[in-house]
Amino acid sequence: MLNSKTQSGDDSILLAQAETDALIEMVSDQITLDTFDPNDHELLKRMVIEGLGDSRGLVRLRFAETLGEIGEPATPFLIEALANHPNPVIRRAAAKTLNIIADPTAVSPLLHALLNDEDTVVRGSAAGALARTGETAVPALLEVLASTEYPESTKGQAAWALAFIGSEAAEHLYAALDSDSVDVRCAVVGAIAHVAQEQSDERACKVLVSSLTDPASVIRTEAAAALAQINYPPAIPHLILALRDRDGEVRKTAVTSLGKIGDRTALEPLQAALKDELEVVRLLAKLAISQIEKR
Repeated sequence: MLNSKTQSGDDSILLAQAETDALIEMVSDQITLDTFDPNDHELLKRMVIEGLGDSRGLVRLRFAETLGEIGEPATPFLIEALANHPNPVIRRAAAKTLNIIADPTAVSPLLHALLNDEDTVVRGSAAGALARTGETAVPALLEVLASTEYPESTKGQAAWALAFIGSEAAEHLYAALDSDSVDVRCAVVGAIAHVAQEQSDERACKVLVSSLTDPASVIRTEAAAALAQINYPPAIPHLILALRDRDGEVRKTAVTSLGKIGDRTALEPLQAALKDELEVVRLLAKLAISQIEKR
């Protein structure tokens, strides 16, 4: 037999859920009938706090989609919830809803959440929303990557967001290639690789080739890996030169990329790589030769 406190708690939950269900039905009807008032701030606030705070995932999703349909009038209330609400479920849902809306005015609070929120899901969702915001978010993401204050996990999310933005950020990316920061240049090369894949962009392909001679080995490695994913024959002689790179990781990646590309002009240089000082390079060269010969 349930005690009175348990029964009372269950009743309260059911009542709150019934009120939330009624709220979303009312808003949906108003949108359908074109009577929804985007200036009804109290209603928008209720949708954010009550709707995105509901314990049922599908209900939260429905509110997020509805707020996404309402669009920018909901942004201030989502920003407020993201910045200040103590419930991480609401902060997560607010960031995910801002992802749907992609309002450029949300860049600053989304960046603050990415850098400072204690909840990992909130930080990841903020990164996703920044990515969807597009070009407006690029300068802030580049600043994160250039800073020495933030952990690798945060910089990784910023780099992912840049890559997601891709061609929309192209001019910012090309300008950032001259950065003194290795983290910036590495993220930019990764993002430019996406541009090259999206558009078969000649300029992007040439940047990847030139990055094979970057002073930082991590960037040379990133460029060698990226060139395996695009169909750009002029890269082959440069990847062949990378087989003699002083860094073992670069040589490993160049060997693997040449095997994936499959051009027979790489066979003789790969034969020479069978004598590399690193066993792993020798093994990968043998595999790459086999890959090419089977084509």
